[in-house]
Amino acid sequence: MRDATLVLPLRLHAELEAAASASAEVGFVLLVSVAEQTGAVRLLGRELHPVPDRGYLSRDIDGMTVTPTGYLAALARAEILGAAALWVHTHPGPGSSPRPSDKDAQVDRQLADTFRIRTGQPWYGAVVFATDQETRLTFSGHVQRDAGKPIPVGRLWAVGDRLSLTMSSGTYAGEMHAMWDRNVRAFGADLQRALGELHVSIVGCGGTGSAVAEQVSRLGVRHLHLIDPDALSESNLTRMYGSTPADVGRPKAEVLAAHVRRIAPDATVTTTVGMLTMEPVARQAAASDVIFGCTDDNAGRLVLSRLAAYYLTPVFDCGVLISSTSAGLITGIDGRVTVMTPGQGCLVCRDRVDMQRAASELMTPAERNRLAAEGYAPGLPGIEPAVITYTTLVAALAVGELLERLIGYGPVPVPGEILARCHDRELSGNIAKPRAGHYCDPAAEQFGRGDISPFLGQTWPA
Repeated sequence: MRDATLVLPLRLHAELEAAASASAEVGFVLLVSVAEQTGAVRLLGRELHPVPDRGYLSRDIDGMTVTPTGYLAALARAEILGAAALWVHTHPGPGSSPRPSDKDAQVDRQLADTFRIRTGQPWYGAVVFATDQETRLTFSGHVQRDAGKPIPVGRLWAVGDRLSLTMSSGTYAGEMHAMWDRNVRAFGADLQRALGELHVSIVGCGGTGSAVAEQVSRLGVRHLHLIDPDALSESNLTRMYGSTPADVGRPKAEVLAAHVRRIAPDATVTTTVGMLTMEPVARQAAASDVIFGCTDDNAGRLVLSRLAAYYLTPVFDCGVLISSTSAGLITGIDGRVTVMTPGQGCLVCRDRVDMQRAASELMTPAERNRLAAEGYAPGLPGIEPAVITYTTLVAALAVGELLERLIGYGPVPVPGEILARCHDRELSGNIAKPRAGHYCDPAAEQFGRGDISPFLGQTWPA
């Protein structure tokens, strides 16, 4: 099993970063949803509860003693949320080691049963945070289910308007290959290593999806999962990177995977020939650090919106629309990249999903045709115009948005959506807040709920 990944909304990450820079040790109870996935565990951060002043018997730079008053209220809150609780504390001072001391190990043994019993969850874990000489956050930790083998927390993924991936203390960084020299000159070795550790899913392997895969694999992403239900058609050849006439009839996901492996023989590339609107496929996507949505169906975009909220997964959703008259006169070329992270409005809140069409896409063909004929459901559109120039442009914008959030070179506040009006030669950004009470609204407390039933809080086709 891979090491566990701790996923934190940026505001919780910032609070821990500040605490690690304090002059005395600080204790917290971190409430998480535990998402158990094939070969991996994701700890989805929901709330961070600092130990109140009255909960300390003593506290200084070398240690602290905490009474039950310091954590019992947080454990009661965890039980209400259905969350597990992790014990978190800091080792203050620049250059301090985040490795647990013998005393830390003893405290873990004392707390584990209490945390499990009070929360009603089988999981317990502990994480220590510190800062290195450059005041960057470092950490080590573990999580354990009942009496099972402890699972190291190997990765810290902070998500929001900015993104950051931190590997646990002591992780060997390895030598930087000369092939990345130009990238490293642009944005540094740490970012290059982070790209190599990211687990990225691409939903839709046609014109936009294949262009995304082409770019991220050449940038250094080495863990890719490609999802698409369709086989390559002759009309796909003009847009899909890596395809040849000999590939017609093969699954698009497998054609693209073969292309990526030629670019990056060391990459781990997996495929799913299926639709995101099927629950098993959506569950696979939930194991990702980042998802690029390159599908043109509305029902799939509804799933992407929910994945972003329930699993704290940054989603970069891409859209291209070429409008023309029946005589072939182009009237508009519009591209869109919508980035869904905590605090940003989702595709539903932005009215980027046609809800009637989404419902129609989930029907059987016979049911859809019958209801459309009776006027109760919209018919689905035919094949839309698509040109490689514009699908590639939008893919580049989406990958550029991932880089911007990892590097942080753009404006503040960070726009949640980029619009490209190619026909007017205009590029703009905007910000949209969630609708009150919607699942993407932090006040609705749906962020990071993870493996709930029904999955993603919605019904699924049989």
